[in-house]
Amino acid sequence: MQSVDWLAIAPPVVVAAMALIVLVTDLFLPEHRKPLLGTLTIVGLVAALALLVPLRAGDRSTFCLNEAATGSGGAGACSYTADHFALVIQALVLGGALLTALLSFGDTRRLPAGEFWFLLLSSASGAALLPAARDLATLVVALEVASLPAFALVGIKRGDRRSSEAALKFFLSSVVATAVMLLGVSFVYATTGTLHLTEIASRLDDVPGQLDTLAKAGVVLTLVGFAFKTAAAPFHFWVPDTYIGAPLPIAAYLSVVGKAVGFSGLILVTVIAFPAYADVWGPALAVLAALTMTIGNVAALRQNAGRARSAVRLLAWSSVGQAGYLLVPIAAAAYSSDEHIGSTVAYALMYAVVNLGAFAVAALVARTSPGNRLTDYRGLYATRPLAALAMAFFLLCLAGLPPGIIGLFAKVTVFSAAVDAGLGWLAVVMAVNVVIALYYYLQWTATLFRAPEGAPAEAVREETPAEGAVPAPTRYAVPASLTVAIALTAVAGVVLSAAPQTVLRFAAVNLF
Repeated sequence: MQSVDWLAIAPPVVVAAMALIVLVTDLFLPEHRKPLLGTLTIVGLVAALALLVPLRAGDRSTFCLNEAATGSGGAGACSYTADHFALVIQALVLGGALLTALLSFGDTRRLPAGEFWFLLLSSASGAALLPAARDLATLVVALEVASLPAFALVGIKRGDRRSSEAALKFFLSSVVATAVMLLGVSFVYATTGTLHLTEIASRLDDVPGQLDTLAKAGVVLTLVGFAFKTAAAPFHFWVPDTYIGAPLPIAAYLSVVGKAVGFSGLILVTVIAFPAYADVWGPALAVLAALTMTIGNVAALRQNAGRARSAVRLLAWSSVGQAGYLLVPIAAAAYSSDEHIGSTVAYALMYAVVNLGAFAVAALVARTSPGNRLTDYRGLYATRPLAALAMAFFLLCLAGLPPGIIGLFAKVTVFSAAVDAGLGWLAVVMAVNVVIALYYYLQWTATLFRAPEGAPAEAVREETPAEGAVPAPTRYAVPASLTVAIALTAVAGVVLSAAPQTVLRFAAVNLF
């Protein structure tokens, strides 16, 4: 009999169970009670995060090949392992899903609420499962459970041509990448006769000569699927249109949780399953990192500030550039020890906090300026000083400048990983890209504090002010959940900037 450690698998199971509860509850709720579904979603995500606390020792495994290894973290091959790496990534994706729910809570009036919350929870359950998966079958299933609801979330704005087009492009490109990845998985299985990552690693150490080419092809094709999820070039082309067409909270979700899913899967297959072929995937990931950060930053630099949705488009290209930085420590792990993986995890934590914060402020601006142009942020400090200060802090963190110490710290750790691994050329490319990114991040930051050119038409009060009186700036009702999301990310960023070393210690995971 196979025993199951229910506590180990509790976080993704609770999220999946809450998704079913939301789906069934939606059938019986009248329209005016639909906001209750959002409350249930937030409760489910908070409960899943709380269940990570009793697992903090990181020594539990389940679904193992032998009974002795079940629940003890033993040497047997297990399909699910709640180690420190899994717990850190699960905290990241569940926290990201929670902040996405807060961003969405007051903004689902024009969306089918039941479907929206169900799809968000379903995707989050797959994202929480993936970092704990330790066989290729579970990895693929978790990846698709996280991805398939995301396709529907991108296209959930019914009747919106841009949303439908974005969902179709996202779906078709993802399906092709998944098909290529499955072909690679089949090659790996044909070579090794197993799907467990640790078993694959041991058997790839002694591959017969006639199967070596097949094994190498399997390694490369498997990485393609995860490279797509991370938005690594040249698999990044879906990102700008998808972010623009999706509801803004879902764009934030894809930029953080979607990336965490791709990078955690990429780390697992490279560092645990394919160390014997580090000479194959190491140089490939190094080239992808350089290409990705360069394309992302150059494209962000070229954005027209007056173009509709240019703010979201810039954040989309910025996320591509940030993905290049995240790839650097994984590539470095091929040339030295896997301790550099902690740099990727630390950078991902920093990026998740500040990027979600930037999207939260963008959601605030979008309530009064639906075009969400970069020019719409001009003079934001005059009307919403706290939001402007928060946005400036988030942008400086992404740029790696004080007072965003956590952003600077994360970039230094990634840069050090490249240097320590002997990838001096990659460190130089990264340094050049950091300088390029400084321009557009600082330009956006400066825009926040410039004097406004004039009140936009939609912000003018209907009342006619008395002659000679100076009209007061119009205030708009902001959902409390949106304010909470901005405050949480800002406070988290400030706390992490005050103690950046804590992030690296928290993210110092060892996969062996």
